[in-house]
Amino acid sequence: MHNETWRPPCVLLTVDLVILTLRSSNLHVLLVERGIDPHKGELALPGGFISDTGEDIFDAACRELREEAGLDATSLHLEQLNTYGRPDRDPRGRIVSVAYLAIAPGLPEPEAGTDASAASWRPVEEFTSGHRKLAFDHQEILDHGLERARTKIENTSLATAFCDATFTITDLQRVYEAVWGFELDPRNFYRKVQAISGFITPVDSDRRATKGRPARLFQAGPEHLLRPPMLRPLPQPRPFPRPQSETS
Repeated sequence: MHNETWRPPCVLLTVDLVILTLRSSNLHVLLVERGIDPHKGELALPGGFISDTGEDIFDAACRELREEAGLDATSLHLEQLNTYGRPDRDPRGRIVSVAYLAIAPGLPEPEAGTDASAASWRPVEEFTSGHRKLAFDHQEILDHGLERARTKIENTSLATAFCDATFTITDLQRVYEAVWGFELDPRNFYRKVQAISGFITPVDSDRRATKGRPARLFQAGPEHLLRPPMLRPLPQPRPFPRPQSETS
């Protein structure tokens, strides 16, 4: 029998944005300092409520990026990251958030607006190392955005977009190290890059960065999807300490 007393629950909708870029060879994320409660004064991802029932969710993400950080979303490739709806994620009520991700080079300094008292680029390492936390469940959203970014440079040529028009293998390696968050062995990296057809192509001129042999220059190749992919090295297990001899 149909329950005529049923009413749809009151659920509100927000958008959150994970915007990543490289600055000084380090991966940075766009964050705002909240100017209102809840979590006033804490760092958070830019975002907010949809303005009304007629606003498209993607349009809301573009508007919030413009209003909270002064950045133009038309110059970015925003892709939907995930949906977050844990009942206790926001003290203001039952609020579901649709998160978007963008990874782009050369992004300008942000300008705070609306309910953000400040907006800035912050090194991702501050938040992946556990030294600082974000408001709401934004740490979880950031972690998911970082993993998506790390996977994207495994499978696509996105990393070349963060290099100059011509670059060295070392320049490209620095991009991978910044996004993946650890150092890579130069020989293994060179071998993997060279094994991917169409990833990068050599250019005629050479660049002499230091005394000695000139550095070989490359440019982005024609392929967008990497075959085989640039898979991250597996983390090396820590060796167990050797037991001390009873006679030592």
